[in-house]
Amino acid sequence: MKASQFYISTLREAPSEAVIASHKLMLRAGITRKLGNGLYTYLPLGVRSLYKLENIIREELDASGALEFKSTVIVPGEIWKESGRWETMGPQMLKAKNRAEQDMVVSPTAEEAYTAIVRDALDSYKQLPVNLYQINTKYRDEIRPRYGVMRGREFIMMDAYTMNADDESLDESYKAYEKAYFRIFKRLGLKIIPVKADSGAMGGSGSEEFMVESPIGDDTLIICPNEKCGYAANVEKAECAADDSTNKKGEKVSATDKALEMVETPNVFSIEDMEKFFDESPKMFIKCLIYRVINSSLDFEGVEAAKKWKRVKDPAGDYFPVSYVCVCIRSDLDVNEAKLAATLKASEVVLAEDEEIVEWAQAGHGFVGPMTSLCPLVVDYSVVKDGVAQMHDAITGAGKDGYHVRHVEPLRDFTPYINADVRTVKEGDKCACCGGVFYQKKGNELGHIFKLGHKYTKSMHVTFLGQNGKPTEPTMGCYGIGVDRTLASIIEKNNDEKGIIWPMTVAPFQVCIVPIKYEGAMKEEADKIYDALKKAGIEVLLDDRAERPGVKFADMELMGIPLRITVGDKNLPNVEFKPRSASEAELVPASEAAAKAEIFVRDALAELNA
Repeated sequence: MKASQFYISTLREAPSEAVIASHKLMLRAGITRKLGNGLYTYLPLGVRSLYKLENIIREELDASGALEFKSTVIVPGEIWKESGRWETMGPQMLKAKNRAEQDMVVSPTAEEAYTAIVRDALDSYKQLPVNLYQINTKYRDEIRPRYGVMRGREFIMMDAYTMNADDESLDESYKAYEKAYFRIFKRLGLKIIPVKADSGAMGGSGSEEFMVESPIGDDTLIICPNEKCGYAANVEKAECAADDSTNKKGEKVSATDKALEMVETPNVFSIEDMEKFFDESPKMFIKCLIYRVINSSLDFEGVEAAKKWKRVKDPAGDYFPVSYVCVCIRSDLDVNEAKLAATLKASEVVLAEDEEIVEWAQAGHGFVGPMTSLCPLVVDYSVVKDGVAQMHDAITGAGKDGYHVRHVEPLRDFTPYINADVRTVKEGDKCACCGGVFYQKKGNELGHIFKLGHKYTKSMHVTFLGQNGKPTEPTMGCYGIGVDRTLASIIEKNNDEKGIIWPMTVAPFQVCIVPIKYEGAMKEEADKIYDALKKAGIEVLLDDRAERPGVKFADMELMGIPLRITVGDKNLPNVEFKPRSASEAELVPASEAAAKAEIFVRDALAELNA
């Protein structure tokens, strides 16, 4: 391709709204252009890299046994109502009505579409597993789109799904996708950290994210330094070893038979206030927080308060649009709201407002106690675990403004409705597997695999005839890669002050030829090298523009083309041979330049594709 025939749209400066390297460079290099808030168009240069990335994904998934399909971007709202996510998905889902007043959805994900498509033709266990993937456009109405395509509203996803006869078959599919993911990201030159993760709105059980370390990452990774252990998890899912509840002297406290004692505590609202007032360690306090729970599918059996909550009957399963719980946790720890939401089978949890706290706790914030709460108690493992109290002789809110209560014995004085791990793990906590001390890193999620189980096949009434001749629900897996954010992450990792440094596998062009002037002997030699590289199957861009050499060099470096061959009259019969990542160029005979460039490209591809 000659530059005069190509659309080169570089910018000397990025717009002020671009604050991270990938966003700046994708705009400056002419890879993308902003069309609207969270909406980006790929220009010809970007399309070349984007399609290469997509094809790497296709090659590895095809090799793993997956088959490509393509669903529509607009899908009927009816199938989302079947799955039960029509209401619970929230405002990020863009809904519309067609001219027949039918509900439609701009697809944010494709579980429903895949399930509906497969169910219509599924009859027998002999058809399973059904293993399909697509690379398609999605839309989620992000409240704060930022960082360009790293978190846009419209985005490109590879999403794949398996429908399996049983859990053993699902495990095989899960492992096959995991293996394919490692191959994909290796070919892209990205070091991936697989971490245990929360399933979130997708539902299901097993879940693993594929992360890259990044200072601008949306996620916090908790990592064990012991390489033999290899434990890594998203902070939303991370678990840690239990640590003792100790008093101010560092002593472990035994159970007490003392009766509860009300203590007047005027102007004591915070944990810090309690430390000063009681002259005690925060590990002796039980912190109680009232949470508003959104779209919980728990039945809250035996909970008196549930009689006051609206319950929605739904074919996919009944749920409470709004409910409340009181979370009890040791006061030096923080509640992990993702864990809490998962425990409560809810789409979201938020701290209750002041008036809600008073309604359900009978006291204001700072004085909430487990003994007087009117809503069910969710008790963290730091307080009670497996039927054993982990705290003794504790202090907590009395359920009366201006009062706390001491000598509290969990299980004696209150009983959990749910006992679960809802603690936020942080740097310095210990690994439950090996005892190593955790460290944390920021990271971006590029891929995710889920064991969805029967969440969608049950709600959408999918069955097949098993080997026993009886109708059986298949189990499902879900697998995704964010294509746009993967492309952006490659740029985040590979750049310098001059621009992008593309890995050879996804570079828009592999070689650029820059004649100082496209005329005379320089034109003749540049054309020879160009023709030879094209004949060898190398993707080459010949900069034949009538621009100053400095402009040409700056554009090629900004665009990140891995190898530049410069043809200048002062050096002929030699030319400059400069890899984009090298600090200096070398002179090589013009007659050898094409062959040397071909070897350079082949070697770089071989290393990444090995």
